[in-house]
Amino acid sequence: MFAQLLFLFVVVPFVELYILIELGTRIGAMATLGIVIITGIAGAALAKHQGLEVLRRIQIEMSYMQMPGDAMFDGVLVLVGGILLMTPGILTDITGFLLLIPFSRGIFKLYIKDWVSRKIRSGEIVYCSNSRIDM
Repeated sequence: MFAQLLFLFVVVPFVELYILIELGTRIGAMATLGIVIITGIAGAALAKHQGLEVLRRIQIEMSYMQMPGDAMFDGVLVLVGGILLMTPGILTDITGFLLLIPFSRGIFKLYIKDWVSRKIRSGEIVYCSNSRIDM
């Protein structure tokens, strides 16, 4: 777990910084800054739109007294995508956009569901089969 956190908080920012510096030297500092600002604005708008769509799906599923399983995965992925788009960098922007686009988000969702399923089978995650909501 420490190695993953080290990679996430040390290696990824250094790679992002390197890419931004290289991009700045090739296309110019203002163009690079423009790309960062435009992707941030476009990402925020897309995250808002997709987040509201996911919230609507959750509300519909709950109105039918169903636990919103897929919609919850979508909600978490949209949230992560929005956070990544607020982080300056090219790789985080690409990943953030991929998490906000429904088709590519579905690919991430399949991978995460498989990962969670393996963790449940191995006993690393305790699964509670009672999905009924009592009020």
